[in-house]
Amino acid sequence: MNLEKVVFGFFILLAATLNFGFFIGDIARPELHHVYELFAAIVVNLIATTLKFGDRTQIGAIHLATSLVADLQLIAAAITWGVAVHVLQVGMTPEITASVVSLSGGALFANVVSVILLIAETLMMRR
Repeated sequence: MNLEKVVFGFFILLAATLNFGFFIGDIARPELHHVYELFAAIVVNLIATTLKFGDRTQIGAIHLATSLVADLQLIAAAITWGVAVHVLQVGMTPEITASVVSLSGGALFANVVSVILLIAETLMMRR
């Protein structure tokens, strides 16, 4: 068993599950989407992105692209949240919450693509 591949797979799956945990729930109810869960999803996604930098294959490039998309979407969600609460001081209205959750949904889709790539890559290695 290759420990590097275990760590790589662990962070890809953890990024997807944390993002899913934040995303799930009524899109307009801010109490169902906790800021620390979004923060954890961002941190784990950034760790997963750094782990993808060493691969020079075509699948590695797609892995990196999906991770960068997820990072961008999650950081945009955090900025939206921060601006609404701390700059505009309107709080987490249903509209703001919907925007934040929608952005995390885009990141979740990128995470799912990354997991599918990981599974495909694993199946190709067994042949």
